[in-house]
Amino acid sequence: MGVKLLQIDAFTAVPFKGNPAAVCFPGRGTTDDWKQNVAAEMNLAETAFLEPREDGYNLRWFTPVCEVDLCGHATLASAHALWELGLLAPETKAKFFTKSGVLTASKTGGWIELDFPAVPSRSIKIPTGLETALGAAPVELREHEFGYLVVFDSENAITNMSPDLARLKEIPANAVIVTAAPRGGEYDFISRMFGPRIGIDEDPVTGSAHCALGPYWKDRLGKNEFTAYQASARGGVVKVITRRERVLLRGQAVTVLDGELV
Repeated sequence: MGVKLLQIDAFTAVPFKGNPAAVCFPGRGTTDDWKQNVAAEMNLAETAFLEPREDGYNLRWFTPVCEVDLCGHATLASAHALWELGLLAPETKAKFFTKSGVLTASKTGGWIELDFPAVPSRSIKIPTGLETALGAAPVELREHEFGYLVVFDSENAITNMSPDLARLKEIPANAVIVTAAPRGGEYDFISRMFGPRIGIDEDPVTGSAHCALGPYWKDRLGKNEFTAYQASARGGVVKVITRRERVLLRGQAVTVLDGELV
């Protein structure tokens, strides 16, 4: 019998948008090397591995080249998979045990809500080479536990950005999140995320990035609920609610592939 595996587009309600994640149910006894090989084979930003336990699921995330400590879109995809496969009742909260602590997901008004840790950031000096690598001049640089949060004064700087990935890979940050406030419209802020150091040139929609973006924009805009847009080629909408040391992320998901590893 094969190993169950799905591919799910997260932070979107329609196929082929948002951020695709693989969700794998490997069973007991699989090694970390096997998981890493599966993630490399899938060649998506992240592949999630779910193993049941009495009080929930152990959840780990692998990029094509390494394991990561926190991933939003593959967690959202994992919860969607559990409900869709009938492994959890629709009204039951999904509970995940991860390297970033216990994370939960629940259904609310047609959206999936993730309860994640807030990620604070601090302002630092802009290092040599960052402006050249991004091809645009930031107004502020902030550091957080996963990398950099780079602030610009124009949404065009975000949407038109074409970074030099080779140069960006030399910057000492696994995740380089760029963000700006649009001049108007339905979104409170927009962003993109680049991570060539961890095998992700550009992540289409990054839930974990919004754990840092939410607290930052809360201080800038004086509010704690946001509708955000990640302006990658695929694009995706993330609803963000800040709650002291936690951030609630809301998104939708759709399954595009249902199969098994032989």
